[in-house]
Amino acid sequence: MIKKAEGILSKIFGYHSFRPLQKEVIENIISKNDTLVIMPTGGGKSLTYQIPALIFDGITVVVSPLISLMKDQVEQLSELGVNALFLNSSLSQLDYQFNVEQVRSGNVKLLYVAPETLMLERTLELLEKLDVDCITIDEAHCISEWGHDFRPVYREIATLKPRFPNAVFMALTATATPQVQNDIIENLKFKKSNRFVASFNRDNLFLQVVEKTFPVKQTLNFLEKHKNQSGIIYCFSRKQVDDLTAELDEHGYSVKPYHAGLSDKERMQNQEKFIKDDISIIVATVAFGMGINKPNVRFVIHYDLPKNIESYYQEIGRAGRDGLRADCLLLFGYGDISKINYFIDQKEGREKLVAKQHLDKLIRYAETYACRRIPLLTYFGEDYYQENCGICDNCNKGVQTLDNISVEAQKFMSCVKRTGEIFGANHIVDVLLGSKNQKVIEKKHDEISTYGIGKEHSREVWLSISRQLIVKGLLTKDFEFGSLKITDRGYEVLKGGVDVKGKIDTETKFESKSITTLNYDKKLFGVLQQARKNIADNSGLPPYAIFPDKTLIEMAAYYPTTDKEMINIHGVGDAKLQKYGAKFILFISNYCNKFNIPVSSKNILSNRNRNGSPTKKLKYEIIGKEYNSGKSVDSILSEYNLKLDTLIAHLSKYGNLVSPINPKGLLNRLECDEKTQKQVYKSFQKLGAELMRPVYDDLKETVSYIDLRILRLNYLFQNKN
Repeated sequence: MIKKAEGILSKIFGYHSFRPLQKEVIENIISKNDTLVIMPTGGGKSLTYQIPALIFDGITVVVSPLISLMKDQVEQLSELGVNALFLNSSLSQLDYQFNVEQVRSGNVKLLYVAPETLMLERTLELLEKLDVDCITIDEAHCISEWGHDFRPVYREIATLKPRFPNAVFMALTATATPQVQNDIIENLKFKKSNRFVASFNRDNLFLQVVEKTFPVKQTLNFLEKHKNQSGIIYCFSRKQVDDLTAELDEHGYSVKPYHAGLSDKERMQNQEKFIKDDISIIVATVAFGMGINKPNVRFVIHYDLPKNIESYYQEIGRAGRDGLRADCLLLFGYGDISKINYFIDQKEGREKLVAKQHLDKLIRYAETYACRRIPLLTYFGEDYYQENCGICDNCNKGVQTLDNISVEAQKFMSCVKRTGEIFGANHIVDVLLGSKNQKVIEKKHDEISTYGIGKEHSREVWLSISRQLIVKGLLTKDFEFGSLKITDRGYEVLKGGVDVKGKIDTETKFESKSITTLNYDKKLFGVLQQARKNIADNSGLPPYAIFPDKTLIEMAAYYPTTDKEMINIHGVGDAKLQKYGAKFILFISNYCNKFNIPVSSKNILSNRNRNGSPTKKLKYEIIGKEYNSGKSVDSILSEYNLKLDTLIAHLSKYGNLVSPINPKGLLNRLECDEKTQKQVYKSFQKLGAELMRPVYDDLKETVSYIDLRILRLNYLFQNKN
């Protein structure tokens, strides 16, 4: 059966290999084992039920709360020659009845329904007369009361199992903590052994957090680097959405708003324009779900702070679904924390406590100076061991020079102590800044020694320092009341025995990088984009339903001019080749003739390996090989425009995956003396050499990360020999 699945993957969908876990999930579903699938947005969840649906004799029912997503999926499947329909409240009575008759005839392979539609008795009676092979529950986190988007109607789906005894049940979601996963399994009575959890890491998303200072100007600076690209900007309120939309429109950007205050018609029109690339940017409220599957969203900006990590992860998940690079910017302002806290304070009991904890974890994510993926993936129960992800702002800065904030830490914690360890960060900052507000005067905190001793920094800086002290374990925070208390480690700092390193200022820099490492003809890509748009408009479809950007990029890299070459392009299956192959071959041939490009040298068949993916030397392979061949460190740094820590990261990867690296050429770059080097090696022996942070802490932050990485290379090389 898996051979049949591989054939469908290639012939229908035009993909040449499965993504991680897809094959295992499909095998499990075909074997009729109820299955829970946790897979990130853009990880290929849809294929795990669409391919079994085309193997099963009967119908597959897909439950989804997102009406626009159903329409989108059905359009894309229809373009692939797959019989798919949906039933939901957006259909007219005539269209609804027509779709029902199509389902009743037995010709439909996939039926998408809203949960409310599924639970109607008339829908269930219709399905009971059919051979239902699979019931797929998309957005399955809605089942769990622990999830961020609980919907009671989802809990009722479990009651359908006795009515469809021959159907395999499948639950899918991109956002579920281990607690939510267990709740889904318990509700649906699944076996825990049939849980498949892919990595939550979206390694094509560049994650960046900057301090929110002049948000309109910061947004315009960011957009300047992403001209003519498709993106979403999330705001806290409807008014903010409307104001920012007007501002961007004035600056010549193609933009529309999207929030619950608009009429259904206007909201739908704006979404359609965005999906069809008639506009580039949608500005939306964080509280309103978009429910779109547009693969070429190249950026997501959080103009305001989302309420928790799950919402943030889901919203950035709308970027880069095609697997190409996308940029995610979070403007982090302390005023936004107050707004969210105001709404949290309207809640009561456990609900309020949980909301506070969720917000605190998001703030810790925003304020970390380590790799952004560590707190993000840890939240979802995943251990992330990679030392440098290479695609977040903190890792891209390389080894950051941290400030010595020992004096600030002592001032802050001294103030916490002198006010009785019963107040939150805002009150402590008021005292440090010498505020004359009512609470400070009433408590007589204007009379204590720490009153007004912190005027050298702004409120935002002091609040940032307070959170860094919590992250470092120098302070603890009571989530119910917000009061701060000093830990044993914090008292060591107060006594002056330990230095504290941290960040005081935040720089705002926006990078503009290529969305792919593939070397492609950008002019031809533009020609193919325009051709795709014209075909899509004439067919009333979104452009990505014709071909995604990834497909056009491969066409612009390999210049396919025959059916045999075109069928090997990513995303070109039999149906797409038959429908659009000749048109795109003509565009490419005309372009090659016009610019005298010899197409034979770019033959796609000679550029693919046995698994069907393009063969290309990765940067770490090129650099590692050149270093091992004897090329000097200086010449490599100069030729590839690298920082030293980036070069070391490439060499470490090459040494782990390809061939041992002799770091002799790097040892003269060490700043620490021989005695310290011996201490480092002892720390490696004690703690292992996989992660740098434990070793860095063990050495009391006295050895730079660059020195640690060079010494680790040497330590591993000596051990291998």
